[in-house]
Order: sequence, then structure tokens, then C-alpha cells
Amino acid sequence: MNKNTEQKVNIKLFYDGVRYTDDVTVTVNGKSYIIKRGIEVSVPKSVKYALESSQLQERVAQKYIDTVHKA
Repeated sequence: MNKNTEQKVNIKLFYDGVRYTDDVTVTVNGKSYIIKRGIEVSVPKSVKYALESSQLQERVAQKYIDTVHKA
């Protein structure tokens, strides 16, 4: 699908005013998107999928770290 015609979706990144305050940069196929936290924005589906994949990898990494510290 052409980048210009890729379906857009609305997302809202978590903002807590303490730790999660910075904008998030996502790069997909050489194009970068800067996403503000705490407000709903419209992004291509591929950006949403990249964010979801990143969050999944963070959870997997944290689970691994937790198991190593218990050993």
C-alpha cells in the first residue's frame, strides 16, 4: 500500500506527568513520526503496529530481567 494511502488510526500514548512525559519518535520505512503523549493523534497503521511491537518487546525484556534477578 502506498504511504500516502495507508489507513490512519487514532492513538493516545500514556502520559503521567512524571516518567512518561517525552514525545515518542517512531520510524517506519525511513519516515519518522514524533508523537506527543497524552493527546489523541492520527497515525498510519504501520506506526501503531511498530509501537505495539516495541511495547511487547519491552514487556518480554522486563519479564526476562525479573526471572534472572530471582535466580
